[in-house]
Amino acid sequence: MIEKIQKNGEFTLPVRVYIEDTDAGGIVYYVNYLKFMERARTEYLRTLGYQHYALADENFQFVVHSANVQYRKPARIDDALEVSARLKRLGKATLLFEQRVSRNNELLCQADIKVACVAADSMKPTGIPAALYNKFNAASEGEGING
Repeated sequence: MIEKIQKNGEFTLPVRVYIEDTDAGGIVYYVNYLKFMERARTEYLRTLGYQHYALADENFQFVVHSANVQYRKPARIDDALEVSARLKRLGKATLLFEQRVSRNNELLCQADIKVACVAADSMKPTGIPAALYNKFNAASEGEGING
């Protein structure tokens, strides 16, 4: 399974469900869908040439502001999932991602995740740096991926 960017600006990350992701019945524990989505957003950011651990060096970081999640069907141990992240709205200091977790094109979970840009030293809201803002803007239109 390999990550991919589709022309509509949607980033897709393959994820395998392991026993550690499930409850005693072999069903993915609900909070782990959010972990899968975090991984997809992190890898999406990486395709733009940024890594979470390096953001603080530039005195900014991203934090989740809110999540609106709908669970549709369960994923189970050993399932091969596709976790997507698409930038739905780009603001001066916020990003709204539409995210989906699917199995064989069947929607299992979807969420709108609002992410805020904050200054790393004060944790106060700050604007997304211009260079990264421009990369997000281009990526949301299916351009400018991988640096």
